[in-house]
Amino acid sequence: MDHADHVALLEKGVAGPGIWADLGSGTGAFTLALADLLGPEGEIYSLDKDAGALRQQERAMRSRFPDVRVHTLVTNLARPFPQLPALDGVVAANVLHFFRDKEPVLGRIRAALKPKGRLLLVEYNADHGNPWVPYPLSYRAWEALAARSGFAGTRLMETRPSRHLREIYAAMAWRADPAGDE
Repeated sequence: MDHADHVALLEKGVAGPGIWADLGSGTGAFTLALADLLGPEGEIYSLDKDAGALRQQERAMRSRFPDVRVHTLVTNLARPFPQLPALDGVVAANVLHFFRDKEPVLGRIRAALKPKGRLLLVEYNADHGNPWVPYPLSYRAWEALAARSGFAGTRLMETRPSRHLREIYAAMAWRADPAGDE
């Protein structure tokens, strides 16, 4: 996949510039796509446990999107997130498949979002993994997990073929309000 594919996977779910986070961002493929979609009015918090990958991402951001504010934070997503402002949206691209128990991570994501904040999930459309993608999450499984985790309005946005586990998808859900209303 290239930058155009990354943008296409996210674009139906990004509304307005706002404040967003990219979780498990690595070298920034989806952070760059998010910056492209948000433009200079956007602000991004990019979280990953690999400081070297974040430094590489910072160089790419300065080169391609110098006017977008990006804050890189070295963070292990298995632990509580650092203090973040209330987020309009979160991108979790190719990150949940590293967690057998996804609900604690989703709880932290939900808590970081504003009411009706958006979660854009990019994941392999499979329920059985391999050593590199140990715990993938099919879209059907995501629908059920999202509802259990306090998200509503779950919808499939895009799919792309993948060399790994055949297909990758992008889905959007938003933080349901405490009453559970969609």
